[in-house]
Amino acid sequence: MDIVTLLPFIVLIGAMFLMTRSAKKKQQAAAHMRDQVQPGAGVRTIGGMYATVKEVHDDTLLLEVAPGVHAVYAKNSVGAVLEDVEYNRIVHGAGEDLEADGPVVPDDASALTGPADSPAPAEPAADDTRIDLGKKAEADDVEPEKKDGKADGKTDGETDAK
Repeated sequence: MDIVTLLPFIVLIGAMFLMTRSAKKKQQAAAHMRDQVQPGAGVRTIGGMYATVKEVHDDTLLLEVAPGVHAVYAKNSVGAVLEDVEYNRIVHGAGEDLEADGPVVPDDASALTGPADSPAPAEPAADDTRIDLGKKAEADDVEPEKKDGKADGKTDGETDAK
């Protein structure tokens, strides 16, 4: 065989080797991070929940997800161990200044709606080209019934096929 025909296979095998090597390094780093977790540390689970580690066991962790609420999680469910400053900023809001540069988003929709005694919205303008998606009047949809109660004279189970 010619070296030119083997070159694409060599490049493919080399790329696969490099990809699996980097993935293996990431898995080892994550396992090392999970093994080094200590009680009192703030963690984020892979589901996005923030909690404080209370106890560390072989394969599980006892996490305090809210004051007085404890749950047992597998060590593999820990996505990140957070620094104390970052954990307190995220969970308790410590260190946040209330004046943000961007728009302030309210916690509920009451600030987005007007006061309760505000007038109803105005009727649409005459040149409004909205499409009416409403249901047709029932009189348009109903076929006239025949004297046996059937609209087309067929009995139950009959079809148009002959």
